[in-house]
Amino acid sequence: MPGGTLTTLTTTFTSMMTAVDLAAAVVFAITGALVASRKQMDVVGFMWLGVVTGVGGGTVRDLLLGVPVFWVRDASPVIACLVASVAVHFTAHLVEYRYRLILWLDALGLALVTVAGTAKGIDAGAGPVVAVVMGVITGSVGGIIRDILGHEPSIILRREIYVTASVVGAVVYVAAGSLGIDRTLAAAAGFLTVLAVRGFAIGFGWSMPVYRPRAGRDASNLDASG
Repeated sequence: MPGGTLTTLTTTFTSMMTAVDLAAAVVFAITGALVASRKQMDVVGFMWLGVVTGVGGGTVRDLLLGVPVFWVRDASPVIACLVASVAVHFTAHLVEYRYRLILWLDALGLALVTVAGTAKGIDAGAGPVVAVVMGVITGSVGGIIRDILGHEPSIILRREIYVTASVVGAVVYVAAGSLGIDRTLAAAAGFLTVLAVRGFAIGFGWSMPVYRPRAGRDASNLDASG
């Protein structure tokens, strides 16, 4: 492939991932603002919770990768999060089942940022494992911040599949790329994987096997075993 064509494709993909980062920030901001509505916060509370939810995961990712934080270099994500949060402040009462909407929007945001975070890890020179970790961090940190600040039970501490969906999607993206599949197609495969796994978990209550407590060994057993 000629160098010029490769450069053009790389630039196009980078621009696409930037747009995905922005879209994901807005989606997560809406979930943060919906939590603010459940807690009956004022409009400033909506904006605060919306922004930190929207850009939280990407901020941690960029700091760990040692690259410029995406919203510091370009304030568009923060502005978009603010606008979305204010819009939710005036429209949240129209949504009958806000918690259910939060879950589905969160699933969409998780799928978007998992792919964007994994791609950014690869572009920063990280290996496949680190790239997957970056995707998972990007996808989960925003929701963790939202739940902590909103005094909601953290979504990653529930039995539903959440982080697992992000891991599987990130692995699909990295594996597809290693097989020489076009990055755009690989990104689409990763996105659809996360959305499908998380969607089925929401719809059918899927969960991973959990730790079951067992009785410990008493003193007599310890003595007998030496």
